[in-house]
Amino acid sequence: MNAIVVSTNLAVPRPDPGGAPRVSGIDKQPEPFIDVFTPGPSYGEGPGVVGDTVGDTQHHGGAQKAVYAFAREELDHWEKRLGRGLPDGSFGENLTTQGVDLAGLLINQRVRIGDAELEVSIPRQPCRTFAGWLQEKGWVRTFSERGRCGAYFRVVVPGRISAGDEIVLLDAPAHDITMLTAFRGAQGDKGAAARIVEAGCLPPMYHERMVTLVGTTPGADG
Repeated sequence: MNAIVVSTNLAVPRPDPGGAPRVSGIDKQPEPFIDVFTPGPSYGEGPGVVGDTVGDTQHHGGAQKAVYAFAREELDHWEKRLGRGLPDGSFGENLTTQGVDLAGLLINQRVRIGDAELEVSIPRQPCRTFAGWLQEKGWVRTFSERGRCGAYFRVVVPGRISAGDEIVLLDAPAHDITMLTAFRGAQGDKGAAARIVEAGCLPPMYHERMVTLVGTTPGADG
């Protein structure tokens, strides 16, 4: 099966389902295409998708979280586990993919989709907005235990991505840190964090978090 984008999705702004006094862009609905670009470097400097919405400007937006992708195969998994339908865009993703293991992609792997070029950046961290949106008890923990968090991308070459576009993997980075490993590190796994630090593959702020985690004593956890 070819790796493709099965759906391109844009936010419908709504009150934050987690109860915060702000709008949220987690409700993503399919559109024929999205146009992607490089936003400012920091949180709060907007998404990398024209017409999209970022509500939590303290933790979202900016170059490292420009575009979010989630696999249709994972949505299918959660449909069966939760016993409910989950259409494309249900997890707040801009790109619903098929035929590519997002958890197995290497950090900084570049991909070409349509006439845009993206680069795997950092893992998603589930939050109360996500939990409020799904309305599933213990959702943050349940989702985290699965570990397949999708993938954030930075935009290297701006362009248009359409539903049905092929996902072409370009040259692989010279390390073995996958998105799954990066997620485990972000969740507090010191072994994963040590590997990430050694590879030096994350952006500076995220790298320093891993350095701090590796340097903590066992009694300091929690």
